[in-house]
Amino acid sequence: MAARMENVEEIRNRVILGEFGVTNVHTTDFPGNYPGYDDTWNVEKFQKNFRIDVVHLDENSMEFDMVGIDAAIANAFRRILLAEVPTMATEKVFIYSNTSIVQDEVLAHRLGLIPIKADPHLFEYRNTGEESAEEEGSEIDTIQLQLKIKCSRNPRASKDSSDPRELYLNHMVYSKDIKWVPIGNQADVFADCCIGPVHDDILIAQLRPGQELDIVMHCVKGIGKDHAKFSPVATASYRLLPEITLLEVVEGEKAERLKQCFSRGVIDLEDINGTKVAKVVNSRLDTCSREVLRHSDLKNVVKLGRVRDHFIFTVESTGILPPDVLVTEAIKVLVAKCQRFLNELDSTAME
Repeated sequence: MAARMENVEEIRNRVILGEFGVTNVHTTDFPGNYPGYDDTWNVEKFQKNFRIDVVHLDENSMEFDMVGIDAAIANAFRRILLAEVPTMATEKVFIYSNTSIVQDEVLAHRLGLIPIKADPHLFEYRNTGEESAEEEGSEIDTIQLQLKIKCSRNPRASKDSSDPRELYLNHMVYSKDIKWVPIGNQADVFADCCIGPVHDDILIAQLRPGQELDIVMHCVKGIGKDHAKFSPVATASYRLLPEITLLEVVEGEKAERLKQCFSRGVIDLEDINGTKVAKVVNSRLDTCSREVLRHSDLKNVVKLGRVRDHFIFTVESTGILPPDVLVTEAIKVLVAKCQRFLNELDSTAME
């Protein structure tokens, strides 16, 4: 009976990586599925088991553990990060002059995908229903940027030189050449803000003497669900925490080969009475390649699994907002969605 209960615990809490497939992939701990288990959901139990541990945080990326939730909630959180946290991005491109070899449509697309450093909380959504193509927008919903540059020959260049960097001036157009043009009272309101492209070294086009660009861009507030240019993250992904269990003692040359089957830092060799013995040091570093299962003498000495409710999140920001702010905003969006659903249920019950 004890072995049977142990097997049930494994089915409920672990995803097992086998030689020919992955088992226990579906969530099965719903009420009434297992005799003797109370799987009814309650707030107290959730609060006791749920936690978030920040593992790494810098200005561009963040790694944290989210423990005690179902995969559906983790995936909803990931999708919100990708598609529902608002940012500012170029919506309209007015090309007054473009004599470069880059077509207008391609140039407009490249400009639209350049991340713009601006706090979306300080702007309103633009009312697209009433605007026209010629409308300039207002100071509360639009950022105006300008790109005006012309390539010319460098009079100081050597006659024998063939390097374009020496022969020409302004022949490489970068995002640093995009300048902010305040609308209305924006110069006073955003005096302390540095509005413009997040990165200065994004190549936009290459010019030759006589070619020029004269472009005005309007940036508005939007979400990634409408267009990828509004997505605030470069990547937002999660994976389950790996779990590696040695079923027997592995020694000597066998231990050396076992170590080579895993990512660096997962398995280490411990010297016990002059014999090298393999031990699991940090299973978190494993990529779950299942390389060990290719070896007939090693596949039965190790058990590969993943903890079902332990999600390792990786969030990489485009630079518009810090990653910790993005996570906070995603949580707010998720809470708002839940509240909206509860309100709908209440209104339906009243009817």
